[in-house]
Amino acid sequence: MEIVHERDRTFREGDWGIKYLFRGPHLDCGVVYLKPGTSMGAHYHREVEETFFILEGRGILRVNGQDVPVAAGMALRVEPGERHDLLALDVPLRGIFVKVPYLPEDKVSC
Repeated sequence: MEIVHERDRTFREGDWGIKYLFRGPHLDCGVVYLKPGTSMGAHYHREVEETFFILEGRGILRVNGQDVPVAAGMALRVEPGERHDLLALDVPLRGIFVKVPYLPEDKVSC
């Protein structure tokens, strides 16, 4: 068993962005917090699927150029090869992401 607390992990961009709670050996799992007007950054994965669960706020999940409105309570899965970016609109967006399988070199930035 492994136990972590979110407060013990740091966001990639300081006070926003993504932070990993678990990295491997079978999956990646973490928290995403986007300030209004920010995004995760467009990317895709060769073999990994990524699932998002939106906890609060609203935004856009852009998948292969199509904008999908997202809001608290929604779960969305992105398949390998689908270019995607999560964007916050006029309010902060907070959610959880899970990526499987664990392949840390699989991400391709667009």
